[in-house]
Amino acid sequence: MERASDKVNSRVDDELKHATDGLVRSGHDTHAEEWKSPEPSGEDQPEASLEAGARTDVDARAELASYLNPSTYPATGSALVATEKANHAPDAILERLTSLPAGDRFDNLQQVWERLGGAAIDQQRF
Repeated sequence: MERASDKVNSRVDDELKHATDGLVRSGHDTHAEEWKSPEPSGEDQPEASLEAGARTDVDARAELASYLNPSTYPATGSALVATEKANHAPDAILERLTSLPAGDRFDNLQQVWERLGGAAIDQQRF
């Protein structure tokens, strides 16, 4: 017998599956009573509109960072390419990094990302 979760028993798993089945199949709220529906986001909050599989700048920057070691910095463009090759980065990432000038020095990932044409990340801290 295969169960969907090992945190609760099979009866609870079945109840949870039944409760969310309509939402998963239809793609919209299935409650007949409005008070049961979750509230929409506020006026000052953006709508969540990413479709499954959509790629954002954040995802691309995270993928680039996953193949670079923090200890690499400060580094030249050629050192970054060597590090990515050593970490078995995909060809698409290597191609982007080889477009960097080999002699330019980069102090952190943000400088590399901006030089590759990525959007600047807001540096505001809370």
